[in-house]
Amino acid sequence: MKQLLVAFTALIATTVFVAAHQFEKSGLLIVHPWTRATPEGATVGAGYLTITNNGKETDRLTGGAFEGADHVEIHEMKMDGDKMTMRQFKDGVEIQPGATVKFNPGSYHMMLMGLKKPIAKGPNIKGSLTFEKAGSVDIDYKVENIGAMDSSDADTGKGDMKMDDSKMMHDHMQ
Repeated sequence: MKQLLVAFTALIATTVFVAAHQFEKSGLLIVHPWTRATPEGATVGAGYLTITNNGKETDRLTGGAFEGADHVEIHEMKMDGDKMTMRQFKDGVEIQPGATVKFNPGSYHMMLMGLKKPIAKGPNIKGSLTFEKAGSVDIDYKVENIGAMDSSDADTGKGDMKMDDSKMMHDHMQ
């Protein structure tokens, strides 16, 4: 019985932690913003998150801010055969009522431009998202390992890249 109580308490604590890393404003729900640590000398990084529009009006993510970066742009990366292409969404990304837009590695992402220092694994980093109608929403980015492919990679280490791979990623992003 005692073990069951301990397991239940751990489950509740985990659920509260996950729920605590979401942000909401004007019907927009932003869930689990995260970024990767970057190698020494990197001047760019990427931020990931999920946005659900629970409101009645279409809104548009137009940009944001990241502590320690000059500016933030919205980009999409995709593979065309064996060629990686990346493009900036200067007009932002539309989020219709009832829709969910995921910003993941290999897809949409927040491009963190002009980093003043590398992003280091550790405490969350403050940022914000800017929406056409909802305005600015303050968020915190959780910092994962270099090369993490999703936020759960931090504890397993499965997302770690060799430094050669992260340098190649850095070179492609510039």
